[in-house]
Amino acid sequence: RRYVAGGQCKSTAKLEGKVVIITGANTGIGKETARDLARRGKVIVACRDIAKAEAAASEIRAETGNQQVIVKKLDLADTKSIREFAEKFLAGTVCLLFLAEEKELHILINNAGVMLCPYSKTADGFEMHLGVNHLGHFLLTFLLLERLKQSAPARIVNVSSLAHHGGRIRFHDLHGEKSYNRGLAYCHSKLANVLFTRELARRLQGKSQRRAEFTANALHPGSVHSELVRHSFVMTWLWKIFSFFLKTPSEGAQTSVYCAVAEELDSVTGQYFSDCQPAYVSPRGRDDETAKKLWSVSCELLGIQWD
Repeated sequence: RRYVAGGQCKSTAKLEGKVVIITGANTGIGKETARDLARRGKVIVACRDIAKAEAAASEIRAETGNQQVIVKKLDLADTKSIREFAEKFLAGTVCLLFLAEEKELHILINNAGVMLCPYSKTADGFEMHLGVNHLGHFLLTFLLLERLKQSAPARIVNVSSLAHHGGRIRFHDLHGEKSYNRGLAYCHSKLANVLFTRELARRLQGKSQRRAEFTANALHPGSVHSELVRHSFVMTWLWKIFSFFLKTPSEGAQTSVYCAVAEELDSVTGQYFSDCQPAYVSPRGRDDETAKKLWSVSCELLGIQWD
């Protein structure tokens, strides 16, 4: 059991006066990440399902005693919802008692994701895995980037997966209209997370005189017993049978928390972690030309200019 649990974040760093946004924090590792960080500072739980998010936030408030755990609507499958979330946050209207005088953002954890979805598209016509797991977070990060810079030192944490090893960026068929396999679609989107992190870190380093001001890292949480496999009957069945060999959501959240708060990562950026330590990235995940092209294509798909 101890081996399966993997690495643990041992940092006791507090986040007093700091603000954290976590996407998809109403269940699984996102919820456990929010629970841990709520013991350290202020947390915004950004989720599509408000009812589930409120239930999770209420539980976290009661357990941690931190009333500054705030729920806000964010649907990563709809760019309109992403823009509305960002506009309200940047306007300082998240909560009168929470951010009336404190319009800062210190940590953005891009955690939400979908897995093994039957073929479907987002509100904007993107294949669901690519749209939610990559493009949604790409746009959210773009919209919040200046606030993160103004609040530096700041961190961006992208939850990827070991599955990125099986992915490739199929520029000729990004939305799976020619051929679609939901398992591979998930792998492709997780590779996109790694490449986005790599290119974002490269661009930020080039514009910052002090590297520690702003970091972006990706991670693999491990194989976690969560609702992520709910779209697959077979995977749900296997997850139940082999649950003893899977991490609990709390164990799976450890590397997310580590990347968000560990002091030793103050000047570390563009890296990929697993079990609270550096991990191997696939050759495709280290392809700078693909990372640059994906960045350009993502901007084009979202209708933004991000130089």
